[in-house]
Amino acid sequence: MDVTWIPGDADLVVILVAVAAIGGGAFALLRRPGGGQRPPAAPPTAEQPATSTAVEEAPAEEPGRTLVAPEAPESRLARLRSRLSGGFGATLLAIFSRDSLSQDDWDELEETLLAADVGAASTDVLLEDLRARLKAEPEAEPLALLRQALLDVVDPSLDRSLDLTGAEGMPATAVVVGVNGVGKTTTVGKLARVLVAEDKTVVLGAADTFRAAAADQLETWGSRVGVPVVRSDREGADPASVAFEAAQTGKEQGLDVVLVDTAGRLQNKAGLMDELGKIVRVVSKVSPPSEVLLVLDATTGQNGLTQARVFGEVAPLTGIVLTKLDGTARGGIVVAVQRELGVPVKFIGLGEGEDDLAPFDAEQFVDGLLGQ
Repeated sequence: MDVTWIPGDADLVVILVAVAAIGGGAFALLRRPGGGQRPPAAPPTAEQPATSTAVEEAPAEEPGRTLVAPEAPESRLARLRSRLSGGFGATLLAIFSRDSLSQDDWDELEETLLAADVGAASTDVLLEDLRARLKAEPEAEPLALLRQALLDVVDPSLDRSLDLTGAEGMPATAVVVGVNGVGKTTTVGKLARVLVAEDKTVVLGAADTFRAAAADQLETWGSRVGVPVVRSDREGADPASVAFEAAQTGKEQGLDVVLVDTAGRLQNKAGLMDELGKIVRVVSKVSPPSEVLLVLDATTGQNGLTQARVFGEVAPLTGIVLTKLDGTARGGIVVAVQRELGVPVKFIGLGEGEDDLAPFDAEQFVDGLLGQ
């Protein structure tokens, strides 16, 4: 597929054409490429308090520029495999390269799995499965049996595709959640790039209104990707209102997907429940979310599992994005988090670059662990 790309910030030309006072809040409306102007949003309701937002339009393509297509998913997965070949995978290879497995080897294997954040329950299941396989097939290659056992716990049968089919005439909505610092806003930007590469039209909603410069960061990604961003003009504004305005923008402009970035404060669980619940309810007035993606930092190990449990209680999670997944012996978190939440890992983050987000593939992941 021939996918074009939008120039970066240096090429951005944004023309402010009007500031209209509506219901006590000022909405900065920026001119569309076609020359039209977006009408004002519906009046606020009890669950859509008034707030000041701005719709930052995507920059137009500069004539004569050659735009760069995103890196192919296969290439991104190849980079993942090269990074996973050390640490956890190297230790497993060393153990299963021995002629026979002693009790000390089994103990070392258990310690390796636990240190790699596979989790106690998943480790027990994996070891029991391996013992059964080796007993049933004593002549089989132990490494081949290990590969199959790992595949079974990672579960390649899980549906890892994104559900981005909105109701008829409505955009699909994806809400991205997670604690601050895991790479949530960056993930939203990278995901937008992936969707644009698939010829989908996208709008970003900067509903993380509490973290300093979060909206600015998302706007930077919007300019790179070439998609509009809906944001508030002040920190601490009501996140649900920004999410609602983003959904309205997607509906009115006939866009395919609305991606909503949210705040990630875990200090007050009740407040988090209220905030995320309100965002989902308000966005559902336009288009019920078809995806609620939890972003986790793979290097946080069991702390990441604690975060996953909390968000799993307050939001209807449909998938996980694991960021910072590399060869730091943390690959086992894939197994643990899927078992804990019962939802699949759908994407993996490999770094800070624009193309450092790849769809998760169970076989590629296991083969990367084992250096195959």
